Amino acid sequence: MAVKIVWGITGSGDRIAEVFQVMGELAATGELEITSVLSKAAVKVVNWYKLKEKLDVISKKVFVEEDANTPFIVGPLQTGQFACLLVAPATANTVAKVVNGIADTIITNAVSQTNKTSTPIYILPVDQEKGTTVTILPGGKKLELAMRDVDVENANKLKTMVGIITLAAPDDIKTALSKHLR
Repeated sequence: MAVKIVWGITGSGDRIAEVFQVMGELAATGELEITSVLSKAAVKVVNWYKLKEKLDVISKKVFVEEDANTPFIVGPLQTGQFACLLVAPATANTVAKVVNGIADTIITNAVSQTNKTSTPIYILPVDQEKGTTVTILPGGKKLELAMRDVDVENANKLKTMVGIITLAAPDDIKTALSKHLR
């Protein structure tokens, strides 16, 4: 029987293609049953990157945020119906909200409420290191982004939070989720 997980997707275009690649590979093994939860911003980004069809292949179910608690994913996460919560990629906005206890989106509320239980939470922040990074836009064009100090500081705060495991790169998702496979 496949291990059930929740994959929270935020509105980050940075690393989204790489994360989808990893999640597609994991889904193809048949060892995971993935329920995807998209923030309102994620819907726009997934469509812009033309990843909706791939999302439908990867996911058994796809939920789209109506408000911070609808559709209701928190209860099943808290009661152990899922092995873990993965948020990848996580925007700087999402990370800032999580480290400051703000739970006003479906993703930040899921993290906040799940963190009150023993269900593991894995988060892949996009802005983790000072300097610049190159991201790939839809269509393949490259864009250089400069990391803001505040975003890097929030990613560092996230690394110190009890109950949250911060991932450094999309490939780290495989290692993290392998802990839940039989």
